[in-house]
Amino acid sequence: MQTKKLSLSHLIRPNKTLVEKPGLLLMLHGYGSDENDLFSFANELPEELFIISAKAPYPLQPYGNAWYSIYFDATNGKFNNTVEAKSSVELIVRFLKESIEAYDLDAKNVTLLGFSQGAIMSYAVALNYPEKVKIVIALSGFIDRDLIAANAPSNNYAHLNIYTSHGTADQVIPVEWARMTPRFLNELNIKNSYSEFPVGHGVSPQNFFEFRNWLLEKLS
Repeated sequence: MQTKKLSLSHLIRPNKTLVEKPGLLLMLHGYGSDENDLFSFANELPEELFIISAKAPYPLQPYGNAWYSIYFDATNGKFNNTVEAKSSVELIVRFLKESIEAYDLDAKNVTLLGFSQGAIMSYAVALNYPEKVKIVIALSGFIDRDLIAANAPSNNYAHLNIYTSHGTADQVIPVEWARMTPRFLNELNIKNSYSEFPVGHGVSPQNFFEFRNWLLEKLS
């Protein structure tokens, strides 16, 4: 199956088992990467899901893309372009709708799988638009409260399930930031699972097998 022209460039792995309306697993890569990165997981993930790996909209030099710019300033330190980030949240929501219509997918069975900046985006989409997402797998990221709407606590999260993992030696996003996630999600009564692995900013084989098995369990 060829990819269709939608608002984001993307790769697809169609569902391998015959399903009338497959669920969607949308992959969101990290800063400086592209749609090929997480797509390496695709053939090891549930066969009943239609997998799409999207390319972030902001190109970086000399290569790679981002969901929003990160600035490194000698005076102000490291800071994010929140305007771009919020724009990307809306773009992902639009892309979800386009993908579901274009590939005839189940709008009530959507999983977001994000790494690093893609995990931040996944949290923001799910917490602001919980009616559009069922499952989130957030790897090596954190919840950026600047991207969460003020009325988020009034949303219905009863159906939502979130898996979070982080490396204890992560040199990009401190593990302490990730450790705040379960408390935040518990306050919203969102079902969640949190794991740590003795790695840096990446996904170990043990981490992969754990989230894959967790996903299989939630889909069954």
